[in-house]
Amino acid sequence: MLKKVTLSIIFCIIFITGCIKVGPDYTPPDTPSPAAWNAELKNGLSAKKVKPDIMGSWWDTFDDSVLSILIKRGIAENLDLKKAKAKLWEARAKRGMVKAELFPALKTTGSASQRRSSEESGRGATSELYTSGFDASWEIDIFGGKQRSIEAAEAELQASHEELRDVMVSMTAEVAINYVELRSLQARLSIAKANLDKQKSVYDITLWRNKAGLATMLDVEQAIYNVEQTRSRIPDLETGLEKAKNRIEVLLGVHSGNLDNMLTEPKAIPVPPFEVAIGVPADILRRRPDVRRDERILAAQTAQIGAVTADRFPKFFLPGSIGLEALTPGGLFSSGARISSIAANISWTIFDAGRIRQNIQVQNAKQKQALIQYEATVLTALEEVENALVAYAKEHIRSQSLLEASLAAQRAVEIVSCQYTSGRVDFQILLDAQRTLLSLQDQLAESKGTITSNLIRLYKALGGGWTPVKPLK
Repeated sequence: MLKKVTLSIIFCIIFITGCIKVGPDYTPPDTPSPAAWNAELKNGLSAKKVKPDIMGSWWDTFDDSVLSILIKRGIAENLDLKKAKAKLWEARAKRGMVKAELFPALKTTGSASQRRSSEESGRGATSELYTSGFDASWEIDIFGGKQRSIEAAEAELQASHEELRDVMVSMTAEVAINYVELRSLQARLSIAKANLDKQKSVYDITLWRNKAGLATMLDVEQAIYNVEQTRSRIPDLETGLEKAKNRIEVLLGVHSGNLDNMLTEPKAIPVPPFEVAIGVPADILRRRPDVRRDERILAAQTAQIGAVTADRFPKFFLPGSIGLEALTPGGLFSSGARISSIAANISWTIFDAGRIRQNIQVQNAKQKQALIQYEATVLTALEEVENALVAYAKEHIRSQSLLEASLAAQRAVEIVSCQYTSGRVDFQILLDAQRTLLSLQDQLAESKGTITSNLIRLYKALGGGWTPVKPLK
């Protein structure tokens, strides 16, 4: 009769398992976003819908094979990405651990013992006992605490997926920015060397004119410091170039010098595509991995409230065992050696000086922090896009002005050079014209690199650099 009652209780408990889940159910936050960008879209930027495949591999839009190869190698070998993948595996294993708590734990046991009683208290007899069997224990999740823990672990796993994507977004952008800086420095170095050769020619002419009595030693000395001043730019540019190359090698997880064959030969600065679709503000909130990550962290923290709330309610356990027991090893195989037990236990904390209640308040406070962090991440994402849009547009304007100025300076140098050779202008005018030309050409090359870098930062701010795929389970 007792066995039937016990089984009835067990079946009732199993029937209602999972029907109750205490704590709040998660609802994604309703985050309003602007209908359009505040910055004016110019220079090929448009609010057209973003194509996931283009945004996922935006570096291919620059049509630079070396850049594409470098980024693909970075995706395969970058150490930060490998670390993020390891964290993803850790989160997946933790989810598996939490899921395992829903199922019974089964152990196998075995023992052999010998006991001899004393002659004073007994007959001095020796007895033996042999046992083997299985012990099982099962905590039934009546109030859904374990289900909430699984929800939290699942959300944390999804947050790890987004963290991996966020690292990829940052890594691809950093590789590209350093690559553009390297090409920009190569262009500036070429400009400096070309101007140095021209200034050496002017120095030779000035020295010849001095010997002919047509120029003073002041002109010669000014020509010398003009040459040396330009020469002094070269080491600084070469240092910057090596730093950019070394940084790319670190990002790709290789030792210094491994990319010399790809990066030493000068190439043009990558040119931005003619048209770039960036979508509307709501689009980036769905795409940015950091926004998606913080939303998942908020979901995990909401589930944690339910997990600790379940501690306020009773816990139900089903312990049981089945096995064999005999006085001799051979007796274990007889039909009468079977033993078994089954029970239904309950445990309920009725006093803990407010520990559970305080823990619930702690989790509620963490949920509020997670919500605030999510809202802050959204605002930061919108700010980064707006800043990138303004920087891209304004640098275009600056670059156009520098182009016009450098063309005018080039014409001025040509005119002044002819006038100086014929003795119609002072040497100082030629020096000023040459210095101005070098400065403007250098700024123009730097500006071209900045335009491309600003577009890369825009792609990063939009969350470009990963393609949506079904997460690994």
